[in-house]
Amino acid sequence: MERNRLQKIMLVDDSKANLTMGKSILSGHYEVYALPSAEKLFEFLQRVTPDLILLDIEMPGLNGYDTMTILKSDIRYADIPVIFVTSKASESDQFEGLALGAIDYVTKPFSATLLQKRIENHLLIQGQKRKLQDFNDNLLRMVKEKTSQVFGLQNAIIGTVTDLLEFRDNPTGWHVCRTQKYLEALADQLIKDGVYAEEVLSWNADTVLYSAQLHDVGKISISDTILNKPGKLTPEEFEIMKTHVSKGVEAIGRMERFGYFSDFLKHAKVFAGTHHEKWDGSGYPQGLKGEVIPLEGRIMAIADVYDALITERPYKKAFSAGESAEIIIQGAGAHFDPAIVGVFKKLTGEFAAIAKEYSDGAGLEGVA
Repeated sequence: MERNRLQKIMLVDDSKANLTMGKSILSGHYEVYALPSAEKLFEFLQRVTPDLILLDIEMPGLNGYDTMTILKSDIRYADIPVIFVTSKASESDQFEGLALGAIDYVTKPFSATLLQKRIENHLLIQGQKRKLQDFNDNLLRMVKEKTSQVFGLQNAIIGTVTDLLEFRDNPTGWHVCRTQKYLEALADQLIKDGVYAEEVLSWNADTVLYSAQLHDVGKISISDTILNKPGKLTPEEFEIMKTHVSKGVEAIGRMERFGYFSDFLKHAKVFAGTHHEKWDGSGYPQGLKGEVIPLEGRIMAIADVYDALITERPYKKAFSAGESAEIIIQGAGAHFDPAIVGVFKKLTGEFAAIAKEYSDGAGLEGVA
């Protein structure tokens, strides 16, 4: 965020009263352009690039949905975040807006304080995304100049990405750190017990286990409205949430094109793409079954689900360490590889200790 200028917001609504009220609420904090139609929006976009657009849906001429479609199809405007501000409040209306690419959906009449806070939060996230993109661009130039510094810079990127994901999914979370520790414990015990030991020993442990930090990278594409929803997701919202797997694979695939960190990214893509597959074939996105699921996905499934169970989420209370372990054990042969669950049984105390040591302070009362 530039400190020497106000961020620009374009407010698009065919109601003069709404434009006047919106400008009154926001003008003390932002440079506000009050525009009475989508046609005026595109006229101003020729001269000014806003940091965010507040868009009404029901307007004469181009409505909000049509406007969003045009924005997302034009490379000049596709990355401008859009929040729908509208009286259309049904679940299907919200789903349609989010599916078209809106980052949020605010219904009228709205609270001025709530609207300001949502705008502030989204602009903060957009600023972090821009910083991350700038960092990546700078990194590529540095790699060409000094390949000897690649490994350290790689770690900086992954740390930045995972920090951003943790901020969005759980502002105080240590999920990525905990799951990596669980994986390390599982990998060590698999070798000791001779379970899939040959494959685990073939891995470069530092590279493979570190790459697991990117397993949820696709969540960066999921709206905060869904990601931090305090209740159960609707079927439509869950379908959107499930896309974080394919989005993560796509993002890592784009990184691979540069030809760097090939082994690291190869395993990262497997973790991202298969950690929601289930042993009995009922998982997603591909419905893989049994040992067709890569080993990375099978061990990540246990680490990821255990951590989801033992920590508090917006939609659930935390389970105790004992309850969480029992759910994993009961899932053998259905959700999880039974051979790996057999190894996990020996590690329930170690998993609980990891959860306690790297607790984010929320919902770990049962870990003792």
